[in-house]
Amino acid sequence: MIKRYFPLILFFLCFVSEALMAQERRDSVDQSLGMDEAILLKDQQQKQIDSLVRLQLQQELEQAVGNTKRTEELEQKLRQIAVNDSLRTIEQLKKIKELKKTAVGYPVTLNTDTLFYIFTRTGSFQPRDRATAISSKIKRLYDDPFFSPDSLVLKNNEDSYDLSYRNQEVLLTVSNIDGLWFGKSNEQLAKEYLQTVREAIVREREAHSLVNWLKRIGLVVLIIVLLSLIVIGINRLFARSALILSSAKDKYTSTLKIRETRLITPEHLDYLLLRINNIVRILTILFVIYLSLPVIFSIFPETEGWTGTLLGWVLKPIRAALAAVLNYLPDLFTIVVIYLIFKYILKGIKYIFFEIKREHIRIRGFHTDWAIPTFNILRFMLYAFMLVLIFPYLPGSDSPAFQGVSVFLGILFSLGSSSAINNIVAGLVITYMRPFKIGDRVKIGDVTGDIVEKSMLVTRIRTIKNEDITVPNSMVMTSSTVNYSNHTRAEKQGLIVHYTVTVGYEVHWKQVYDLLTEAALKSAHILDEPKPFVLQISLDDYYVSYQINAYTREANKQAVIYSSLLENIQDIFHQAGIEILSPTYNVIRKEDPPAKS
Repeated sequence: MIKRYFPLILFFLCFVSEALMAQERRDSVDQSLGMDEAILLKDQQQKQIDSLVRLQLQQELEQAVGNTKRTEELEQKLRQIAVNDSLRTIEQLKKIKELKKTAVGYPVTLNTDTLFYIFTRTGSFQPRDRATAISSKIKRLYDDPFFSPDSLVLKNNEDSYDLSYRNQEVLLTVSNIDGLWFGKSNEQLAKEYLQTVREAIVREREAHSLVNWLKRIGLVVLIIVLLSLIVIGINRLFARSALILSSAKDKYTSTLKIRETRLITPEHLDYLLLRINNIVRILTILFVIYLSLPVIFSIFPETEGWTGTLLGWVLKPIRAALAAVLNYLPDLFTIVVIYLIFKYILKGIKYIFFEIKREHIRIRGFHTDWAIPTFNILRFMLYAFMLVLIFPYLPGSDSPAFQGVSVFLGILFSLGSSSAINNIVAGLVITYMRPFKIGDRVKIGDVTGDIVEKSMLVTRIRTIKNEDITVPNSMVMTSSTVNYSNHTRAEKQGLIVHYTVTVGYEVHWKQVYDLLTEAALKSAHILDEPKPFVLQISLDDYYVSYQINAYTREANKQAVIYSSLLENIQDIFHQAGIEILSPTYNVIRKEDPPAKS
């Protein structure tokens, strides 16, 4: 049980300890202020004594007319008193200035209003005790049903002034140290306190009278009725807007198209617009109610202070946002200028490379299919450089949080994209090596098919069975690549298709050459020129291996070509009565019957 509530107990003990320490700090400050105030009071008393001595010396000076020596002595004493008084005044002002740095003012209040603050003590009463006592006395006068404002009077007591009610109860005493603290005379400060207390009591009594309470309640009821009417009007307005949006959904969806592709169905658009309409309606009602609360709170004196707080919650962020936008305008203008400069530079570069692609501009050694990849690389580098220039002008770019997030994202990107970067680098190398182009028939590793797409990350191949196979560029770099279509473009002779046929030794090789050549020329997509040719590639135990080679410009139709070639080889050899011994097999022939004699 103790373990369960241990954090709560620890928090409570820390809170109590902090409160006691704060109280001790305030008490120590009050004690130090009390010691300094005693010194100031002593200096003030000495100043009064000096003023009395000055009057006496001035009288003696008037009586010593004609006595030069006596006159000089009295004048010297008067000058010394004046110098001491000036030095004492300077020292007092300096000490008060130091005290104000650490002094804590305690408010004298009536209900929720703060009338003034007490900074100094009187006798053994600390400032906090004085403020509490004065506030309680003023509250008693406020509660007195027979209170008379004219009964609040000031009474002069030598070096201080008492603010009393009907010369019976003293509300507060303005001493020399009070006037010295505010840089005013005791009489002037006492009159200000008198005026403040009198006006506050009269104002609060009038504000809390029965007639005013009835007026306030009636005004609140009126505001609530008007607010209800406004809410009803808002609901009707948004209900009408919802009907308009629902009726026009088909019109909107007809425009939300990319060519013939519809981006959103009418039902989904209708649901989305109605949800947005409902959210805006609720936010509008909440905003109107929120704005009406300060008006209601300002009616009652007890809640009048909340008005500024509620308005501040809305106005302060708006003012801060507007000020931030205005302060950011020079940096925003700089960013726009940088962006426009790079935009038009990219337009010029794009024009040049697209002209190279269209072969309107020729550069020796620079292939046209390099134009777009090179432009993409330059565009990426320019955008990266543009971001480097713009980064210092982004809002909050110099804050530690922004920099920390940037570093974190950079580390995350570098750790999570190593394979992607490998594929991108491989894609760039493949682009400039030009091992194949779109439409080429290739064999990459064990995959054979036509190149249908080349990107920075992958290469896509479509097999003869219409299977799309995606090969990462890094795998393309590490695998051997056979391009069956390259010779068609390079030498203009076409691709050599070949096949090996084995025939027995009893058949003359010239006859085999003629039959294979005839079969090749009858095959689909085989060129007459260059003429097909035959090679003997091995003399085996039971047969000779012949290889037929023929030219074609249709590298992407190898399956059809080989099928047609094999069909013609079988047909022609069968017509010639020659057996094809591939693969190897044994033949048991039926012997002819012996001739009859």
